[in-house]
Amino acid sequence: MHAWLRVKGREFRSRLLLGAELYDSAKLIGEVLEAGGCDAFITTLDLGAGRSGVALSELSRFVDVDTFTWVGTTSFARTGDEALRTARLLRSSLGVDIVKLDVRDVANLPDGPATVTVAEQLLAEGFAVLPLVEADPHLVTRLADAGCAAIRVVASPVGSGRGITDEHALRTVLGVATVPIVVECGIGSVAHAARALELGADAVLVNTAVATAPDPPGMARAMRHAVLGGRLAATAR
Repeated sequence: MHAWLRVKGREFRSRLLLGAELYDSAKLIGEVLEAGGCDAFITTLDLGAGRSGVALSELSRFVDVDTFTWVGTTSFARTGDEALRTARLLRSSLGVDIVKLDVRDVANLPDGPATVTVAEQLLAEGFAVLPLVEADPHLVTRLADAGCAAIRVVASPVGSGRGITDEHALRTVLGVATVPIVVECGIGSVAHAARALELGADAVLVNTAVATAPDPPGMARAMRHAVLGGRLAATAR
């Protein structure tokens, strides 16, 4: 597979990214990542609890962590300041310098202005930044121009499972984007994942739909094939 993103000397080839915050079993995380064909491991720190989202020392028993590109996320952060602190701590404690930046408002939706502010600060500090925003072409253009490596775009509310609720908005974003676009939030089925790639997204990030499935590795495997199918459909046109 060709790389869809190259950043900090690493290559992302799998077009399926899977979140790991919802698991309490390192063994299951390893099984899910393998089934999904993933090449990135997403980790975070909960500043309130002073711990990582998963026991990383335990994970190494089940996963060859050196084969993955490590991506930090600020998903536990509740403010821009917490997002900055989380990213800095991920780098100082784990050496992670690629950050999946989340700055959300009280409705659990991306806070656009705060996201831009934090992204610019992290970029100035040498991080590679993958911010989450709504399907707003102006925000996407501004963040791309600022130097973000890729931009994550909301499909629908977090955990809703509703899929892409505004295909026109997503098409508009894809039309102006100069960096890779990852679709996430609300991806609740393999059909949603395939559709995102079919529309032209470079990758999808799925969390709840896999983590809450009766068979998470089986669902991860299904998502993997859905993403491949969607990509093939997009390039066959």
